[in-house]
Amino acid sequence: MSRHRVNYTVSPLLAARTPVWRSKFVVALVALGFFGLAARAAWVQVIHSDFFKRQGEVRFVRTLELPAHRGRLLDRNGLILASSVPAASLWAIPEDVEDKEPAVRERLKQAARLMEMPLDRLMAKFADEDKSFVWIKRQLDWDVGQKIMALGIKGIYLRKEYKREYPEGESVAHVVGFTNVEDHGQEGMELAFDDELAGKPGSLRVIKDGRGRVVAGVGTETPPVDGRDIQLSVDSKVQFFAYQKLRDTVIANKAKGGSVVVLDAHSGEVLALVNYPSYDPGDRRKLTGEQLRNRALTDTFEPGSTMKPITIGTALELGRVKHDSIIDTNPGRYAIGGFTISDTHNYGVLTVDGVIQKSSNIGALKVAQRMSPQEMWTVHTELGYGQKPQLAFPGAASGRLRPWKTWKPVEQATMAYGYGLSASLFQMARSYTVFANGGEVIPATMLKTGERPQGMRVFSEKTAELVRHMLWLAAGPGGTGQKAQTMGYSIGGKSGTARKQVGKGYAAGKYRAWFTGMAPIDNPRIIVAVMVDEPSAGVYYGGSVSGPVFSEVVQQTLRLMGVAPDLAVKPLIVSNPIEEPLL
Repeated sequence: MSRHRVNYTVSPLLAARTPVWRSKFVVALVALGFFGLAARAAWVQVIHSDFFKRQGEVRFVRTLELPAHRGRLLDRNGLILASSVPAASLWAIPEDVEDKEPAVRERLKQAARLMEMPLDRLMAKFADEDKSFVWIKRQLDWDVGQKIMALGIKGIYLRKEYKREYPEGESVAHVVGFTNVEDHGQEGMELAFDDELAGKPGSLRVIKDGRGRVVAGVGTETPPVDGRDIQLSVDSKVQFFAYQKLRDTVIANKAKGGSVVVLDAHSGEVLALVNYPSYDPGDRRKLTGEQLRNRALTDTFEPGSTMKPITIGTALELGRVKHDSIIDTNPGRYAIGGFTISDTHNYGVLTVDGVIQKSSNIGALKVAQRMSPQEMWTVHTELGYGQKPQLAFPGAASGRLRPWKTWKPVEQATMAYGYGLSASLFQMARSYTVFANGGEVIPATMLKTGERPQGMRVFSEKTAELVRHMLWLAAGPGGTGQKAQTMGYSIGGKSGTARKQVGKGYAAGKYRAWFTGMAPIDNPRIIVAVMVDEPSAGVYYGGSVSGPVFSEVVQQTLRLMGVAPDLAVKPLIVSNPIEEPLL
């Protein structure tokens, strides 16, 4: 077999002469490429470096928020009403979760059980349009979060947050309120003092890898500033006891709800603010508007007979009557402006003391007729009616008090016994500080102060003393509030019963029953106001429904305050008290 040799030197291609310009063109292209790369490098690294640094940081550098520890809410004795505890919030990168793998699927089932979440809802989160981030569940118990992370599911991560706990539960719900999942106050004192409680979160810049894991910290860490604790004026023991008694009374009387307000008569501090129905601020999954309503502050109604002591006090202060002045209420009815106003009985001739003791509508209106509308309106305004309470608490209602120039004679008459205006139970309780403080009305507060605030004089000490005596008569034998009597302590107060207003009229068979008073009567330490809405178990008078709640709350509160009893024997309680008049 012959072998042929190829002489490459005689190849036609190699023998052809290459034009010089072609080689120069190739070299020029290479040089131009290197020049372009150098120019681009200068543009990126020198001229426009800030933009590309920002773009790099967007992809890999994150600023982590370091949550601040929210301040606590404490009662007047330092007991915790609300505090923050560590919580686990789980998030995921959906595209990294291998949820189709059988082993991973089984671990996801375990995670769903720990979170008390249906598996299909958990799987739906991984189908979210955002494949880079999704919240799975926030504010789990810290131990539960740790157990889920121990399952080692790729693509699921844990973030430490805080959640609120409320040890006293539903008894303090309307005082403390609650926070949302972002730890911002939504109701009650949590909302009123949100800025002080929340503090300021810190920050830390970190580098994260493609899976969202922190690789390293960059820059300076700004530590969080924790929120400050807020000490309230509320006594959790008084609050709990009042809540229990109110709840039992509402249930026993088949009522829609009720409220209790307890004030320190010396400092104006709110010792208890209770509503029923209530709710658990730590578990609001079934919360309704009826439970959320802070009735003591938001519900306004015609205060009725509770206003009679104020009418009488105004007339005493102006010198229009004396405590023993004679008022003729015969024949138990009084026609004015096309309306007939009645008492439940014909009380005949009464003294001014007797008008309060018997709760006579006619007696009150005849006293009011000795004053001008402006004089009555001025005192009502000074006592806070028709004005939003100056209280660090959200949602407090102002009630309604029409300008005195619009009052007609019949309206002035009904104002005398508490119809034609509206007020909250809290406003009623606060107005009675004028009788407990020698004629000065004092501001109320939800914060512990321990100091006697500066009051505003409305009545003289003599007038306040005379009215307190009338309140003592009203709660004693022959009065309407005998069931408010308390073992060991002298009390004074005024009951009230009124039909509920519906539109321009009054609903048949629907009443509000309340009792407002103070104890001990000679040197009052507390003011207690009780309201029960729509009692429907056959008894609806304020003295009979709300009086017993007042009695038990007064006794328990004064004992907790260390106030010595001023009565040696149990006061006489008559089984058939006088009924309060209705409009």
